[in-house]
Amino acid sequence: MNKIIPWFLASRPKTLTAAFTPIFVGTAVAMVALKPSGEKVNWNLSLLALLASIFIQIGTNFVNDALDFKKGADNDKRIGPKRVAQSGLLTPKQVIFGGFLSFFIAILFGLPLVFQGGIFILAIGIISLICGYLYTGGPYPLAYVGLGELFVILFFGLAAVGGVFYIHTGYFTLPAFVAGLQIGLLATVLISINNFRDFKGDKTVGKMTLAARFGKKFARFEIVSLFSMTYLLNIFWIYEGHRAAALLSFLSLPIAILVINGILFQEPSKIFNKYLGMSALVQIIFGILMGIGFIIG
Repeated sequence: MNKIIPWFLASRPKTLTAAFTPIFVGTAVAMVALKPSGEKVNWNLSLLALLASIFIQIGTNFVNDALDFKKGADNDKRIGPKRVAQSGLLTPKQVIFGGFLSFFIAILFGLPLVFQGGIFILAIGIISLICGYLYTGGPYPLAYVGLGELFVILFFGLAAVGGVFYIHTGYFTLPAFVAGLQIGLLATVLISINNFRDFKGDKTVGKMTLAARFGKKFARFEIVSLFSMTYLLNIFWIYEGHRAAALLSFLSLPIAILVINGILFQEPSKIFNKYLGMSALVQIIFGILMGIGFIIG
């Protein structure tokens, strides 16, 4: 058990909702699209997509853990959750190996999806794996040049939701794009809060996230904007006749308001770890309720 705990910590389980939610929402939107023709989604494919997505995220988290420590971003002044390389629970080499093993497992789960979806799904998979490493690896890590948020919106939102939708339907639609954008925006809240919490330490080691680059006012504006755009986009679903999806997902708004209130009036500190967990809860509640709304609507 003592050997398993460090790997569990390194996987960052609180963030893995960002892998589950887009798969569920993408499947629900596909159900709506297929309903007129009488076709049904293949839940086995959604399960494989979920497992592939989870292991891509775990691999990304492992690589991030090891390389942030090696680059000095994770040190003894860190106020975020414990990182296993920085705390000495695992060596950077062990964590990097775990990252590449996770990517390999994701490939195994993704192969049936490629057979089903063809070249489009293959491209999404390859790019996701490469960017999972380049998030903190390579000569120009995405997280270190302020592109972390864009990465999350694209791959944990648009690509994840759109990819699952495409696997089931064979095409892509505007509703799949909007749903993917909403889920991606909520996933980006997680990284934005994380970056805001760590912005001072990141700046000293040259990790120029958007929060480190533009400061506290921008970081607060960014988080409020991400939440606001997510809920405003529900107008699209009302216009499209999916009122249940729009109204049910609004039930997550009170938690989002609590997070916003905390971010606006608290200084970056360990309390932000609580807001990070609450934001993950917002995403999963929003996604599940939206998906249920599509299914019953």
